Amino acid sequence: MSQDAKKIALVTGGSRGIGAAIALELGKNYHVIVNYNSSEKKALEVLQKIESNGGSGEIVQADLSVESDITKMFRGIWTTHKNLHLLVNNAGVTADGYIMTMSLEKWNKVINTDLTSTFLCIREALKIMYNVKTKGKIINIASVSGVVGLPGQANYSAAKGGVIALTKSVAKEVADYGITANAIAPGFIETDMVKKVPQERIAEIVNQIPIKRVGTVEEVAKLAAYLASDDSAYMTGKVFTIDGGMII
Repeated sequence: MSQDAKKIALVTGGSRGIGAAIALELGKNYHVIVNYNSSEKKALEVLQKIESNGGSGEIVQADLSVESDITKMFRGIWTTHKNLHLLVNNAGVTADGYIMTMSLEKWNKVINTDLTSTFLCIREALKIMYNVKTKGKIINIASVSGVVGLPGQANYSAAKGGVIALTKSVAKEVADYGITANAIAPGFIETDMVKKVPQERIAEIVNQIPIKRVGTVEEVAKLAAYLASDDSAYMTGKVFTIDGGMII
């Protein structure tokens, strides 16, 4: 398939972890725009892997906690491609701490990056999709923390819970336009962040997971690819947990 014939996908926070795995998987069928904030090198590595697998893509820098960066990114997509078929809102941060001692700075950092940026990216993506009547797809990466709430993650749980509610609301707003919106809520996944957790703590968490292991970024990416495909056309407003049975 030529680049011109490919659908356009944007993956925010696509330079590492789950975002990078999703970008690589989508590269099989989409022209993938890999968004990154600070690590151009890692974003280029993801792009090179996409291209070495026969796919195509590009990278774009934007700090998603800054509204002007987001609007600039989407203006660039419109100028270059005049379309957007898929938005994957993956960018996020954590700043854990117990709520009694949590600073407003920590609270705002997570809410702005994980929830507000998701709203802003959806808003800008819909402007493109509506303008060209694209029957597009939106996939928001939430977390099991947003489904059940986890101690020490009040800000993160609130943000990801907000992402889930936002997904459901958006799905109802855009269904008449042929656009779908779904959320993926990963559990304990083997990312760079998890690798920094002490081994004894990982063992405690794994013991609470029925499947008795952590998940892989590739497993999350496969689910995202399914939701990005035509096979999921009748699914919208849904939250798909992928957690080894952690929150049955």
